[in-house]
Amino acid sequence: MAKSYQQIQKQIQQLQRQADALRDSEIKGVVDRIKVAIAHYGLTAAHLGLDSVSSKGARKKASSRSLAQFSDGAGNVWSGRGPRPRWLRDALAAGRSIDEFRAGSNTKSKLASAIDSLEAAMPAAKAKKAKRAPSKVNYSDDAGNSWTGRGPRPRWLKAALDSGKTLQDFAK
Repeated sequence: MAKSYQQIQKQIQQLQRQADALRDSEIKGVVDRIKVAIAHYGLTAAHLGLDSVSSKGARKKASSRSLAQFSDGAGNVWSGRGPRPRWLRDALAAGRSIDEFRAGSNTKSKLASAIDSLEAAMPAAKAKKAKRAPSKVNYSDDAGNSWTGRGPRPRWLKAALDSGKTLQDFAK
């Protein structure tokens, strides 16, 4: 028997409640894993960049049109064009030098120093793989399939080898 519009709407609502319940349980699992990682690495709000948010919760960010030439490391940036922003004027009035805020200067902010120390604690995450030399052998068939000889054999090659051909038949 065909369902009515009302029955389908009830079914949609029921499925939406089930989806919401599943999402909530997944979120709980993710939050638990994050808490374990925070406890394991001893992360603080400063490491996560959560301690320098202003009272309204909004940070000024550099626009994609102009690169930041001055930054305080807490999310405040200035391109160097137009009047100086309040955060920079206040810092200069407090006796700081404008060179401390120049992008690429040797003076690091507290946040940049915290990030550097966090990266130093996890050197494996920064390690990069060395590039491989190109493969000296290339195996290919008449259909345009190819394999460098590295990694597992592709399906087309396995099928051809099972049918009685040899690997040398495909070497180019």
